[in-house]
Amino acid sequence: MLFAGIAHALKQGQRVCLATPRTDVVLELAPRLKKVFPHTTIAALYGGSEDRQLFANLVISTTHQLFRFYHAFDTVIVDEVDAFPYTMDATLQYAVQQAKKATAATIYLTATPSRKWQKECRQNKRAYITIPARFHRFPLPIPQFKWIGQWTIPLKKARLPFVLKKWLQYRIEKEKQVLLFIPKIKLIDDILPLVQKLHPKVDAVHAEDPLRKEKVQKMRKKETLILLTTTILERGVTFPHIDVAVLGAEDRIFTESALVQIAGRVGRSVEAPTGDIIFFHYGKTTAMVRAKKQILQMNKEAKIRGFLYE
Repeated sequence: MLFAGIAHALKQGQRVCLATPRTDVVLELAPRLKKVFPHTTIAALYGGSEDRQLFANLVISTTHQLFRFYHAFDTVIVDEVDAFPYTMDATLQYAVQQAKKATAATIYLTATPSRKWQKECRQNKRAYITIPARFHRFPLPIPQFKWIGQWTIPLKKARLPFVLKKWLQYRIEKEKQVLLFIPKIKLIDDILPLVQKLHPKVDAVHAEDPLRKEKVQKMRKKETLILLTTTILERGVTFPHIDVAVLGAEDRIFTESALVQIAGRVGRSVEAPTGDIIFFHYGKTTAMVRAKKQILQMNKEAKIRGFLYE
């Protein structure tokens, strides 16, 4: 959705920055933009990046790296504006303001705006555009709620909950890639060997994992069939043909915005615009209900506005 706008700015000789709070998103976006703009100098900036000394017309950067710039950009796009740490860190927000020229176009992107922003939009205090459909014009996948009982009990006996095991086995038979979201890092250590008994191509990733980038890349190359993850991969990553499950969706870590973002990992590509997203839970939460309602509302709006294939 950004390509046409970026192309327009570049044709006018503008310098464009696409900023995002997370390194994972920079690594996701950089190869896609290089493919679309093969004749444009593009720099991908994050901690340890090799492009730090490269002058580029199009810069894809973590918000942390913007401290290196002063009045440098004619157009600034901040992706995932509600994501941690940007949303909680005033210094990162200051870095964005300092990196752009006074006359720069500034565009904030989010699939999950804060309630404050939503209120400001309704009151016309903030200029906004809603895009309730994806570029491929298929509806957003709707989460299914599946009661799983007190799922930690079988784990203590070194067993997967039966409902989860059955769900995973079906995907293994179909050779369908899976993202399985786990609420806590310490639970991954218990669950990983149990899933590896079902299939050898199983891995796990979390924020403190030094091999995070490599493991995500293996998933992209389809060298991994099932990837266990914390909310670190709730946004900013695209795997073309996957099903997604959340284990313990009732946990407080799974906020409304987190669940909307997790559901958004499904059906992202034109080759595979559909897929399953399931919330395994031990009791529905307000966050779960609101997340599903938000996605249903987006599909309803998309249909009314004629954005979906009939």
